[in-house]
Amino acid sequence: MADVLKRVPVREQDAKERATNFEEVCYGYNKEEAMEEATRCLNCKNAKCIEGCPVAINIPGFISQVKEGNIEEAYKVIGESSALPAICGRVCPQESQCECKCIRGIKGDPVSIGKLERFVADYALEHDIKPVKAEKTNGHKVAVIGSGPSGLTCAGDLAKLGYEVTVFEALHELGGVLVYGIPEFRLPKHKVVKKEIEKVKELGVKFETNVVIGKSTTIDQLMEEEEFEAVFIGSGAGLPMFMGIPGETANGVFSANEYLTRSNLMKAFDDSYDTPIVAGKKVAVVGGGNVAMDAARTALRLGAEVHIVYRRSEAELPARVEEVHHAKEEGVIFDLLTNPKEILVDDNGWVKGMKVIKMELGEPDASGRRRPVEIEGSEYEIELDTVIMSLGTSPNPLIASTTKGLETNRRKCIVAEEENGQTSKVAVFAGGDAVTGAATVILAMGAGKAGAKGIHEMLSK
Repeated sequence: MADVLKRVPVREQDAKERATNFEEVCYGYNKEEAMEEATRCLNCKNAKCIEGCPVAINIPGFISQVKEGNIEEAYKVIGESSALPAICGRVCPQESQCECKCIRGIKGDPVSIGKLERFVADYALEHDIKPVKAEKTNGHKVAVIGSGPSGLTCAGDLAKLGYEVTVFEALHELGGVLVYGIPEFRLPKHKVVKKEIEKVKELGVKFETNVVIGKSTTIDQLMEEEEFEAVFIGSGAGLPMFMGIPGETANGVFSANEYLTRSNLMKAFDDSYDTPIVAGKKVAVVGGGNVAMDAARTALRLGAEVHIVYRRSEAELPARVEEVHHAKEEGVIFDLLTNPKEILVDDNGWVKGMKVIKMELGEPDASGRRRPVEIEGSEYEIELDTVIMSLGTSPNPLIASTTKGLETNRRKCIVAEEENGQTSKVAVFAGGDAVTGAATVILAMGAGKAGAKGIHEMLSK
């Protein structure tokens, strides 16, 4: 029998091989491996792992079904709480949520909850197991703005309760950040994202693409002219931030958002597409979050030598440990405790390098992390031809500026109640990155669930 203190290892594509392609890095568990890993679960009565899950999946419940080989039943248990399990199983930071609460983790490895969720969800996609839909509609119309994780979750939850839901998406393809922001090697679009969205459609949700709320129509028009009784705003945060240093407007400087959108949604990584992208021979990605890792690993696969430039140490990197590990394995170079001062530009307006300065960590700042301080006289130059800024994003102000009575904060985020998503405008709810600024897929999903709950409570009175 396997050592119960050690998790069943997951198979991955070889680092050298995957650094040259866009195929998925992690292969996931097969049924035998999943059932073996499931036996490690202690099936705690007071399950702390559920407390750590933003959408409150009955984790011991689905794992006990996997243990018995009842994969369809396991999927039904997950489906009670999550509309996107194949996505969450891949991109959720389980190590800081459900798995970090796992009792098994006290004396050994926590149960591999994320990989088990992925196995169950992939099994359901492969075997076309249908989600449980409402027997009949209740006659109430709800509009959802944005088809990212928050919008999809809200729409799915409301559809299960019998609401007539229409999702309005600004882009030509559904999925929001799931299709434009996360690379193919981490989240396959056709194999996973499109199929998960099909499951939401099977619940009865309607989708309209190429509808820019604030231009094509407004929230007030949806409610007054099209008779939607409630609106959920899950429009995300797609407006990139920059440092404001000299040279940022040069050719060859991208936001990570633009770089990843060109590669993912517009398939610049595929030679059969004509999408222009400056792949670069030597690329610096400024930032240390998951998006920075995604941009760096994408540039690497497009043939560049890639440096992550981050002003704190490795211990403070906000990216998932797994993503940092994979980036290092693939050959991404980490220039830590380093901060850009200026982007150097040649006579033709193209990036030719970056002036940086070494940093040291001082006293903790408001976030609790030690504040980086410049080391005087430590400036030096790096030769580059491409710079990708990955410093976070904020919501586009278009929706807020075209909706009467919708309050935003100083960061241009929509103000909404955490418990139910209610905004300052009656019958308008919001959640995800549009409210919090850039965060994780699973937190956006949790906010989508809260919004659906708030809408249901209002309309079922």
